[in-house]
Amino acid sequence: MGKQRILSGVQPTGNLHLGNYLGAIRNWVDIQREYDNFFCVVDLHAITVPHNPQTLANDTYTIAALYLACGIDLRYSTIFVQSHVTAHSELAWLLNCITPLNWLERMIQFKEKAVKQGENVSVGLLDYPVLMAADILLYDADKVPVGEDQKQHLELTRDIAVRINDQFGTPEKPILKIPDPLIRKEGARVMSLTDGTRKMSKSDPSDLSRINLLDPPELIEKKIKRCKTDPIRGLTFDDPERPECNNLLNLYTILSGKTKEEVAQMCGDMGWGQFKPLLTSAVIESLSQIQTKYQEIMNDKGYLDSVLREGRYKASQVANATLTRVKESFGYLLPF
Repeated sequence: MGKQRILSGVQPTGNLHLGNYLGAIRNWVDIQREYDNFFCVVDLHAITVPHNPQTLANDTYTIAALYLACGIDLRYSTIFVQSHVTAHSELAWLLNCITPLNWLERMIQFKEKAVKQGENVSVGLLDYPVLMAADILLYDADKVPVGEDQKQHLELTRDIAVRINDQFGTPEKPILKIPDPLIRKEGARVMSLTDGTRKMSKSDPSDLSRINLLDPPELIEKKIKRCKTDPIRGLTFDDPERPECNNLLNLYTILSGKTKEEVAQMCGDMGWGQFKPLLTSAVIESLSQIQTKYQEIMNDKGYLDSVLREGRYKASQVANATLTRVKESFGYLLPF
């Protein structure tokens, strides 16, 4: 038997931050040798909210380069741009036509984002979980690395696949593979530097709420100095009354390579003035190699283009085979 397949992706909307890295990409790097991996830059998802057309292409390059800089290895993984493989859009339409509207209306993220956008909510924002389902199902993914906030979308993907298999396939010959979640507990939910109860996010209007992977050392130091803390001396994990303390200790634990027990003992009597320089050093050291590798890749656009061309070819072969299978099951007359 061959390796199981993984599919995942990140939107090219702004720089990647520590939450993206620790909650997703570092996990991809750690497990990539065990799987057949497809990692895409999901640029179709990027326009479900207002976007800047002048920066979209360069942001797409940035995410692809950061994949490589963070350690995605082309011996085990395929990197491609979602919109370069047209099967994503076509399968999304086919899935739309068998997905009940009320399944989408109950999506928690749609409700949260719709409140922020008010009257400017697009059909795409409501419908993007179906596009996400198409992304996953096109590659017969066995597992999908997801954070806790994406579990509902993966459940929708599974429901859609089951619905198609029931309506158009047989138990002996299903049309689509049912994917399973792959959730990493440690570091899977990195919280904002300005509010320890909210997830670190690219969409937060305050850049001080996150540490971006390409932030220079002086900016990292500034953000950590100004991050929200409390007046209590002595730093402890898992205190619901101290969410910022728990978040910063978790970040330090992951980035320093120490155990939770070691950090708890070391920081139990510390004040923030002692701890913040330790966290700053750990962050800067962890990101320095990524930043150096990123600059090397971005200085060689020919290489990056070749990576994305090869990725498009490999991804298209797999995706088009799945799309053809779905269209056949739907009864379409296929091109000659």
